[in-house]
Amino acid sequence: MTRPASGDTVHIDDLAEPVLAPEIAEMMAAAAPFGDAIELAVEPMLAHAVAETGLDDFGDDGFLEPFTVLLGALRTEAGLSSFGRITVSVQINQLLKNRLLIQQILVEHPEIHDLEVARPIIIAGLPRTGTTHLQNLISADPALRSLPYWESIEPVPAPGDVMGPDGIDPRIMRCDDSLAILTQALPYFPRMYDIGTHNAHEEINLLAIDFSTMYFDTLAPMPTWREHYLAHDQTPHYEYMKTVLKVLQFLRGGDRWILKSPQHLEQFGPLIRTFPDATVLVTHRDPVSVIASMDTMLAYTARMHLDPVDPVRIGQFWADLLIGMLDRCRAERDLLPANQSLDVHFDAFMADDLGMVERIYALAVQPFDLPTREAIATYLAGHQRNRHGGLIYDLADFYLTEDDLRKRTEGYIEHFGVTLGA
Repeated sequence: MTRPASGDTVHIDDLAEPVLAPEIAEMMAAAAPFGDAIELAVEPMLAHAVAETGLDDFGDDGFLEPFTVLLGALRTEAGLSSFGRITVSVQINQLLKNRLLIQQILVEHPEIHDLEVARPIIIAGLPRTGTTHLQNLISADPALRSLPYWESIEPVPAPGDVMGPDGIDPRIMRCDDSLAILTQALPYFPRMYDIGTHNAHEEINLLAIDFSTMYFDTLAPMPTWREHYLAHDQTPHYEYMKTVLKVLQFLRGGDRWILKSPQHLEQFGPLIRTFPDATVLVTHRDPVSVIASMDTMLAYTARMHLDPVDPVRIGQFWADLLIGMLDRCRAERDLLPANQSLDVHFDAFMADDLGMVERIYALAVQPFDLPTREAIATYLAGHQRNRHGGLIYDLADFYLTEDDLRKRTEGYIEHFGVTLGA
């Protein structure tokens, strides 16, 4: 596989047999012995987070059941590589530390519970349906509160954190460093997902702190985990996420949130129970396009934590998962109040993104004044679509066919009037 050139369009042809940059391959090989020694078990992982923070109050223990199921699935179903055991354990350790730090703040400042998360604007849609572009457009409005990527990873400062010499939060510097490594290891990733330290990100990372979220499905096909997640009411975990948003308001201010997660598409009930005054934007795009691009992204990123990488297994697992989400969206769309929700079609949004945002603001009763318009226009000027180059998505990489996917999603397509080929 050749290194990417800005502006070109490529087909990733090494999904099953990844070709890594020499320095990345050497790093992974050197770290492998440490990964083999990691124990993905509840007690050792809890103890490690306690040791690193000096705290021992995780709050409500309702997270322990899904946490236990997750670790079991990671051990027995995921197929983690030695390096993958390191990266996954680092992520889990960070989530546990976040939980400890959040609980400490809640104990020290019980008034946080009295704060309101009022009238959030929430985007619910499959990945690759324009959700990221829509969220970043609206997040450009200084009147709204968004969740930047660095804050989603570390919502609360780590013990001992002090501002850098230029007044930069150490969490921002750590995020910069991790993204630099990500881009070096996965040079095509920016073409798939416009990630950046300060870009608005998904609150799915906040849900992960309570260890019940579809985020973990992105690590590897883990049927046991998926079954457990679907079998349990997610309302308590949404309530926990709302509490974390209150903590973030307490720490850095904010009035009205713009939020986004694909998970919401199959959780309209918990979502609207937790945020009854929310404006919910449901995005739609041709499912064939979505499945092809999502499968490619997850099979591509799997090289960093799975061995072997089986793109067919990943692709078919995610085709089933995404189609299941669409079916649930169709069945439960009416749970969202008509005067608080809007279906946003990808082709219409791409044809007039600024006009769509103005329509959304009218529904959400949010002023679309001159400063807002100028801020969004400035963002648009610097964030043209496919500015990092394009990708060719091929269903054959996953032994999937367009005809079969069309048949399996025809109910959703007809119900929402989705444009094919968009």
